[in-house]
Amino acid sequence: MEKTRVAVIGLGGMSQVVHLPILSKLSNVEIWAVAELNKSRLKSVAEKFGITRQYLDYQELLLKEDIDAVIIATPTDSHAKIAVDCLKAKKDVLIEKPVARSLAEAKEINNAAKKNKKKVMVGMNLRYRPDAMLMRSLVNSKELGDIFYIRCGWLRKQSSDQKWFLTKNKAGGGVIIDLGILVLDLALWIMSDSKVKSVSVQKFCHNTIDIEDSAVGMVRLENDRVISFEVSWGLHAEWDKFHLAAFGTKGTAHLNPLRAYKRLESSHLNYTLTGATNTASTTNLFKKSYENELKHFIASVRDNTHLISTIEEALDLMKLLEAIYKSAELKKEIFLK
Repeated sequence: MEKTRVAVIGLGGMSQVVHLPILSKLSNVEIWAVAELNKSRLKSVAEKFGITRQYLDYQELLLKEDIDAVIIATPTDSHAKIAVDCLKAKKDVLIEKPVARSLAEAKEINNAAKKNKKKVMVGMNLRYRPDAMLMRSLVNSKELGDIFYIRCGWLRKQSSDQKWFLTKNKAGGGVIIDLGILVLDLALWIMSDSKVKSVSVQKFCHNTIDIEDSAVGMVRLENDRVISFEVSWGLHAEWDKFHLAAFGTKGTAHLNPLRAYKRLESSHLNYTLTGATNTASTTNLFKKSYENELKHFIASVRDNTHLISTIEEALDLMKLLEAIYKSAELKKEIFLK
């Protein structure tokens, strides 16, 4: 079969560390062209991966090259414009998270996708971790009973040192839109079909000026279910501490590494995978999540199959995100319609 021709727009850290290395190893993919505003970066990164079709202007790429799909890995403020242009050019699109700076921009992308009948996937890679997928299956099977509470969080160093990343009108926000959106998406995905009723959030700006560097909050769902979260670039703790625990009426499951326990009358049943506590294995789960994510996107483009992490789901997340920021600004609980 012919290879799927993919173009990558934006050659920053995500493309260099994740997209290009993984795509270059997929037998059914050809990295057909790349676009990047920084001329020296464009040349050096493209040459490293043997990509001859190089563009400073992504619109020229769309006009000249016969491609099947585009991966957008540019600063957040450019996502909506680039995505809409790609969709108008009849290309399927994978957008790195967050989908956009605001709900309004996300709606523009969704409208363009519907009008042009093309796919839009948003890069929520935590869904593609093998342990997260196992946890979701365990929850959906009701082995742990009814999940009533999820506690989650991510404490890590700042995801990017680029100037735009710390500017609200370019990034859309701080650690909440960077890490919070990922852990909340995962929590809601594991719970499945959970409608949000209200949010109550406190944010902090101890090491930043224009955006928040830490936040803690509570999300109330239907049927008295609750998600609590904490995210930070600046808390004094070990770096890259990602955690999620789902508490059910019959048992509990934890991520990173995956551990699950079901209460019995006199003891408990341990679902923990052999070797799951190995540090190297938990680190590799993040790499594997991106591999699974990109393979899923390519398979959907090739076979026209259903996407995981769709633009419609991204709209719901952006609605939640706007309520979270409103709660943090007004310092009160915000109810969603």
